[in-house]
Amino acid sequence: MDVREIFYERERNTLSKYAFLTENSRGRERPCAPCSNRTEYQRDRDRIIHSKAFRRLMHKTQVFLLPAGEHYRTRLTHTLEVSQIARIIARALLLNEDLCEAAALGHDLGHTPFGHAGEVVMQQSYSSEFTHYRQSIRVVEKLENNGEGLNLTWEVRDGILNHTGGNVASTLEGSIIKFADRIAYINHDIDDACRAGILSPDDIPKEFTSVLGQSHGERINTMVTSVIEASRDRNAIEMTPEVLKATNDLRSFLFDNVYYNPLAKREEIKAMDLLKRLYDYYVRYPQKMPESYYRNTDLEPVERCVCDFLSSMTDRYAIELFKDIFIPSVWQIPGEV
Repeated sequence: MDVREIFYERERNTLSKYAFLTENSRGRERPCAPCSNRTEYQRDRDRIIHSKAFRRLMHKTQVFLLPAGEHYRTRLTHTLEVSQIARIIARALLLNEDLCEAAALGHDLGHTPFGHAGEVVMQQSYSSEFTHYRQSIRVVEKLENNGEGLNLTWEVRDGILNHTGGNVASTLEGSIIKFADRIAYINHDIDDACRAGILSPDDIPKEFTSVLGQSHGERINTMVTSVIEASRDRNAIEMTPEVLKATNDLRSFLFDNVYYNPLAKREEIKAMDLLKRLYDYYVRYPQKMPESYYRNTDLEPVERCVCDFLSSMTDRYAIELFKDIFIPSVWQIPGEV
């Protein structure tokens, strides 16, 4: 047997009866020859990691827009934390860790610059139905790899699409991403808010810390353990009721005290206005977009292509592009001091 077949045999012998075996995948939209050294979900993981969209996450806002400090989370570090939490849960439940990891790494590939503020601009300017998770699917199916997409398996795309809100993934591995995402951002956003001086650990109500724990690590461990305990030997991914309530209440606390905090969001209005003006500019002058986006206007509405271009941007790129287009340069005679 080649290495891939050894992995398949290991899955059959060691994973839970509720796990989704790689050999049962619905496959890819475009069939391709199997790799002798990797399973299909391992290949998906590698395709995502090597994509341009994944690298751009390094310079996309998580909560704090362009923070001056070096230790604030970005969309990339958030993604890595989600992947780590998802793998722990999948491993403990004897589910398909490779499927879980690939979906986790791809779940935010379509996120706009400036975090959810950018998502709001796309909803206002392009379509009320725009969401970052649908855009993530568009990235992996169409926009990456010079318009060819990443050609990921159906199950990984399903996990990406259904990682948030009321959406329900078709596999338990995909369902884990929703919990891992929430566990990651609740806890690292508390950490960043404390670092920024918006919160202090003592501000977190005792009714939450008494259930979840006082420290960053304690809270993550409590939440992860809760998911494992509630989901073990079951065909569902859930949290124990007490921890679920405390987690949801803590999330609401963060919305009131961090996500809508004027200090944390003081630059958001500027960022939203910047994106709106860029959107209007490129709708008017689509030929000024990079060729990889402009060429799609032959097949799709200009507004759709402009949305793709703006959604792909990092915070820094959007700011520099805005300066180039709308901020005049100082004119001076050559050689004059």
